Amino acid sequence: MDKPPKFNQSDYSKFDLGVDRTPGDSVRILRELCEWSQKELEAKTGIPQTTISAIENNRQNLGVERTKVLAKVFNVHPAVILFPNWKTDAA
Repeated sequence: MDKPPKFNQSDYSKFDLGVDRTPGDSVRILRELCEWSQKELEAKTGIPQTTISAIENNRQNLGVERTKVLAKVFNVHPAVILFPNWKTDAA
């Protein structure tokens, strides 16, 4: 299984779109950062492409088990997916 690229906080500047993001948005953003299609993500997770599409378009909830699977494939903590609007003062 291909590992996603490693991203460091220093690779990005702080940016706030001023809009709320959903867990589905997080999945789409992470998938696109990895340059994977929904079919490629299906192959890596076993989650059907149609379900991935529904999640990304906020037509289906993630659920705990799917979140764990996606977090492992994206190499992120599940909170990154579930709480995309979390603000922190950490540098």
